[in-house]
Amino acid sequence: MHPTESTTPAPRGAAPADYVIIGAGSAGCALAYRLTEAGRRVTLIEFGGSDMGPFIQMPGALSYPMNMPRYDWGFASQPETHLGGRRLATPRGKVIGGSSSINGMVFVRGNPMDFQHWADSGAAGWDYAGVLPYFKRMETWHGGTSPLRGTDGPLHITRGKRKNPLFNTFIEAGQQAGWPRTEDYNGAQQEGFGPMEATIWKGRRWSAANAYLRPAKTSGLLTVVRGMARRILFQDRRAYGVELETKGRIVTLEATREVIVSASTINTPKLLMLSGIGAADHLAEHGITALADRPGVGANLQDHLEVYMQYTSLKPITLYTYYNLLGKGRVGVEWLLQKTGLGASNQFESCGFIRSSDAVDYPDIQYHFLPLAVRYDGKSAAKGHGFQAHVGPMRSKSRGSVRLASADPAAAPQIRFNYMSHEDDWAEFRACVRHTRRIFDAPAFAEFRGAEIQPGDDVQSDAQIDAFIREHAESAYHPCGTARMGAASDPMAVVDPELRVIGVEGLRVADSSVFPRITNGNLNGPSIMTGEKAADHILGRPMLREDA
Repeated sequence: MHPTESTTPAPRGAAPADYVIIGAGSAGCALAYRLTEAGRRVTLIEFGGSDMGPFIQMPGALSYPMNMPRYDWGFASQPETHLGGRRLATPRGKVIGGSSSINGMVFVRGNPMDFQHWADSGAAGWDYAGVLPYFKRMETWHGGTSPLRGTDGPLHITRGKRKNPLFNTFIEAGQQAGWPRTEDYNGAQQEGFGPMEATIWKGRRWSAANAYLRPAKTSGLLTVVRGMARRILFQDRRAYGVELETKGRIVTLEATREVIVSASTINTPKLLMLSGIGAADHLAEHGITALADRPGVGANLQDHLEVYMQYTSLKPITLYTYYNLLGKGRVGVEWLLQKTGLGASNQFESCGFIRSSDAVDYPDIQYHFLPLAVRYDGKSAAKGHGFQAHVGPMRSKSRGSVRLASADPAAAPQIRFNYMSHEDDWAEFRACVRHTRRIFDAPAFAEFRGAEIQPGDDVQSDAQIDAFIREHAESAYHPCGTARMGAASDPMAVVDPELRVIGVEGLRVADSSVFPRITNGNLNGPSIMTGEKAADHILGRPMLREDA
């Protein structure tokens, strides 16, 4: 089954835990907070290190941590057949706070119909009425007052000040192009153009670590252990602990109640497979005996792809003014001293959610607007002033997989997104490009819009747009779905609606890997909600429900 290794008990001084959670990311931190709040003892395992560096805490520096090996696992996809054989970067947080410490801080709940789809596909109780109370419980919303928004949760949700005129120009242009305005896309109406929300508070990144983990530590019931989780340990079919490599030693951390895996859509299926939970034939290839033959482990991988539609600016009002050593230095000093200025924003301050056609029943395209023409790796696309919209379809029908490359726990898994493998993806992406041009051609942009940098005015036909997508589409870094939630009788489900791993006992999964289908928008919000709701399942509490 596994190479025999001698293990030793947990380091001396570690209190016996009721629960061991693997992964101090978005869901794991929320879960640790709620379990300790209820008086339970929790051991939280995290491989990555401290999140206290300025590159993480300063919102304006977001392009740095996701490209730093210190904070990112450094995953990449296998060559993607439908994207010209390119290997796409797949950043995942290797740091306290997980991907909430390296993401773009955009906060989107998802569309109510996303969660209805979850429930319809076997995730009973995860419809909008079942998740709304947890979205409300987790947040303190600073956007006004609404019966749909939370007022006293750990996660602060704010809006940028939109001082740059281009932010409001984008919202106005969307309306001129024929779409509505929405005052709160996380509230009653997602569809339309309006202000974007962010997990930023008092000028700092308000990650799951800041919102949940640091308060949980004050309980005295939480122990955070650094190390690499190698596999989950079972007595018969019941999980009782985790084999951990830490400081050059292999130790066992035991849980008196349950083990919960919150290790990400990439690392969660890897850890389940290393522990004997997965497709039996695949596990056998790596010398692992199947404890539970669950072919859904690592299947159903989904993501959002996007392209950057970029234009030169006729007026010198973009962030390019600060895109030099001196400018970045000034922004950084102001942030370090006062937590104000451009460094206190992620610069995603306006957005849009639209339908690709009237035949679509709810939005399937998302926009992030940015007053700079730049790539995610921080390299400027325009040697001058420019602006861009990130745009992509929300519900691709393509599905990929995460598989073991080796039985070595230190080896990265094989990630195949299978991007653009469904023909509908191409039609949806063409609609993205053409709708975006309508928006930037609107009268509101007339005084600002210069030449189209990307794709360029010569890219017009379906074939030309397809070629552009093939060469330039990038991940929005929203992987999910590899431990899908569904009915216990569903052979492809990995966890039941209470997040219990099907086929074993004492083991649950709580992170974005359980999503049956990807939600509309960025995934940090739904991931944290999953941790919140998981806590009530684990504690055996009555589940909250609230009709909108």
